[in-house]
Amino acid sequence: MDAPADTAPCHVCGRVLPLAALRPHALVRPMLSREIEAMRPGWGEGGFVCPACLALARARAVERLIEAERGALDRLDRDVVESFATGALVARPPEAEAPPPSRGDRLADRVAALGGSWGFIAGFGLALALWMGVNVLGLVRPFDPYPFILLNLVLSTLAALQAPVIMMSQRRQEAKDRDRAESDYRVNLKAELEIRQLHDKIDSHLHRQWALLGELQRMQAELLEEAAEARRREEAP
Repeated sequence: MDAPADTAPCHVCGRVLPLAALRPHALVRPMLSREIEAMRPGWGEGGFVCPACLALARARAVERLIEAERGALDRLDRDVVESFATGALVARPPEAEAPPPSRGDRLADRVAALGGSWGFIAGFGLALALWMGVNVLGLVRPFDPYPFILLNLVLSTLAALQAPVIMMSQRRQEAKDRDRAESDYRVNLKAELEIRQLHDKIDSHLHRQWALLGELQRMQAELLEEAAEARRREEAP
């Protein structure tokens, strides 16, 4: 049974779709046409391709472009290639990729935020001055006389505990920064590839326009020659 006149099969997958949902061969850029030809030979004038197969051809063209410039594709490059096939966004917030923080992680963030504040410095300095003042001035019975051995032990213990807690918070922040950098890389790579495709699209459009202009000029030249030939016949005795 023949398909209706306003429908056509996709050259790659063979699905019969309305012409409005298909892309004709004349509107497919040469780079994508080569990929469609590789997917299924015989692609040429009069052929149509569906959006899904066109997106797959675009993804394969992008993959070949990246491989030609950078060699093997890594995980980030494959995410960008997949986005061309699915149309999904490549920019994702770091919170979407990182696992939710545990209670210990949140506590480490609070300790790091507190330890890196002027309030902590002022309060800790006041506590040290009070400790030394009580033990030096003798207002009460000294519990840690000079040279403040107990104070040195407390400070050493505090430093030993605070350092790994701050490192835990910094490691989480580094993971967020790395996820953000990867997201920026994906966005920049996709933007670069999109710009290249736009240049290819514009070049292809200009090529068709020049070909059409050349055809119009040839038709005008033929009309002028026919008009001149008719005038000569009329002027001939």
